Amino acid sequence: MTQVSQPSRRQALKFLSATTLLPLSGGAASLLSACGGGSDDVALPTLVSATFKGMAAPTLSAAAAMAQTSVGSALDVALSDGSTQTFKLAYAPFFVTGDMVPDGQGGTVLAGGYYDIRNQPIMDNSVADKPRQFFSDSPDGTSLLSLPNATVAGIKGKAVFAVVQFEYTTWAQDGKTDMYGKLPSPIAVLSLDQDPNTGKLTLVKYHRVDTSSVHGLWITCGSSLSPWGTHLSSEEYEPDAFTIASNAQFKAYSKNLFGDETTAKPYHYGHLPEVTVNPDGSASIKKHYCLGRISHELIQVMPDNRTALMGDDATNGGLFLFVADKEKDLSAGTLYVARFAAGLSVDPAAAGANISWIKLGSATSAEIERMADTLQPTDIMEVKTTDPQDASFTKIWLGGKVQWVKLKPGMEKAAAFLETHRYAALMGGSMAFTKMEGTTVNIKDKVAYSALQNIQTSMVKGHAANNEAYNVGMDKALVAGGILAHSLSSGQKDTAGGAMASDWVPSSSKMLITGEDISADALGNTGNPDKIANPDNLKFSEKLRTLFIGEDSGQHVNNFVWAYNVDTKQLSRLMSMPAGAEATGLGVVDDLNGWTYITSNFQHPGDWTGIHGVVKSTLEPLINANYKNRFGAAVGYLTGELSSIKLRK
Repeated sequence: MTQVSQPSRRQALKFLSATTLLPLSGGAASLLSACGGGSDDVALPTLVSATFKGMAAPTLSAAAAMAQTSVGSALDVALSDGSTQTFKLAYAPFFVTGDMVPDGQGGTVLAGGYYDIRNQPIMDNSVADKPRQFFSDSPDGTSLLSLPNATVAGIKGKAVFAVVQFEYTTWAQDGKTDMYGKLPSPIAVLSLDQDPNTGKLTLVKYHRVDTSSVHGLWITCGSSLSPWGTHLSSEEYEPDAFTIASNAQFKAYSKNLFGDETTAKPYHYGHLPEVTVNPDGSASIKKHYCLGRISHELIQVMPDNRTALMGDDATNGGLFLFVADKEKDLSAGTLYVARFAAGLSVDPAAAGANISWIKLGSATSAEIERMADTLQPTDIMEVKTTDPQDASFTKIWLGGKVQWVKLKPGMEKAAAFLETHRYAALMGGSMAFTKMEGTTVNIKDKVAYSALQNIQTSMVKGHAANNEAYNVGMDKALVAGGILAHSLSSGQKDTAGGAMASDWVPSSSKMLITGEDISADALGNTGNPDKIANPDNLKFSEKLRTLFIGEDSGQHVNNFVWAYNVDTKQLSRLMSMPAGAEATGLGVVDDLNGWTYITSNFQHPGDWTGIHGVVKSTLEPLINANYKNRFGAAVGYLTGELSSIKLRK
């Protein structure tokens, strides 16, 4: 870097800390915006551009890198004085689940531990004479935030909070008992001490959020930070109320949560929880029942503080929009489902398709919760799995299968908010999407992005599972998936002619970027390792003009986190997860007390599938040693290490 009047150490530290981009582990700060002040300040250059330099995918010649989080990427920053800075990136975990971490009261608590409705630990007794509390191997959505007047004891710098949710546990400790969806998802607030000179975050308190007031949580997956500073959670794969009597998974969930198999009501799950952090590092939680009972994955609230675009991680899912009645309040509003015109293609050069919106209904959370308390599914509609040969039934697709449904008189509102998938199909929504997952927004360009983990079957023209009436017929299948870009517009009306009270409504959609299916390579990858595969988490940085992408891939031997610059179209691999692990917990905060952070977790390391046949024997003992025999997974963030400036004394 070009020296600026050979600054003193104090000047250099001020220069660096005033131009923050990423937290640094080496005692210096990074670069985003410049400012000055004080008698010994020097003139500071401003940011011109920031470019990520990607890393190569790890190979078996460096097996240790494949068996842990591996970061070999960097960030290049160009300044207005012609100088440059380079930051090597690294990963800093807060903990691995199953660790004992500080509870803020002089004791410790189990990270990712499970509790029942009475806030008692749920015990894993699957190994004789070795009972232990269940803990998650699948941390997911994470929100990083700050509050004024924080009062957490033990903070020496500035208080920062991370809300972390834990989606599920894969296995009981016997390694044989499948626990997916059988335990109530925990959620926690981490109180973090932010070093004002380096941006480093240190865990000082882990607070478990009491979820008993919202009937417990069901399979919490991705999350987002609301514009007003709350954590917007998710409940994925809502349990089907029509088949609940034969659902062994849900019965086990109810027993672990309530102590018996029948107390849990299916209509209490599949909604949007919201967590509000308190200044002392505790938190409160509520569920919003009026945003549709869908496979919530990631919600994105627009800058108007009212409009929410929602991912739907289902087969035969849809694109949903909610417009709240009031700003910063999701407890009442109107729900819509998208109706696509023809034109969607896997080709990013194609024009794309226009979108219209079907109003499903308006409601408050309180009135829908009352319905969830009392209604049975047969009160709302009739559902047949074979053709009733009755014209009063409508043929729909749900979960990749055909059903016939008929609405009971006067049950439109209940259907819209408790049987949302079926009702949206009945009303003509384009319910053809396969695992539409993460959603985020580029505010400057008024573009939203949605991840399609796969493009297959129900989405592909001519396939037996593709319903032409849904108007989603891609020209070919692409298992590796892609990312849709939605243009956002004002002045939109729904299909009945009603005005939509939002300036952030998707009006057209086209493919932004896709992966590439390949024949298995020497390592086992069936998706091109130098392109995205099966995108899941999405987050956008306004200041970096970068879309961050986390993978949940059955095609990459190691899942990756990517950075895609929407201006230069450059795709850069930032981070590799342990083999078999999913990249989760992706979050980007452009400015948190002057620092920019990228959060990243992973789930279920060593979750071996067919693509891991080449690497399993080499990597399994390494992953077992790193992550508690595959029962542990990390929660943490990407940090930067300055490599191109020498601080002078």
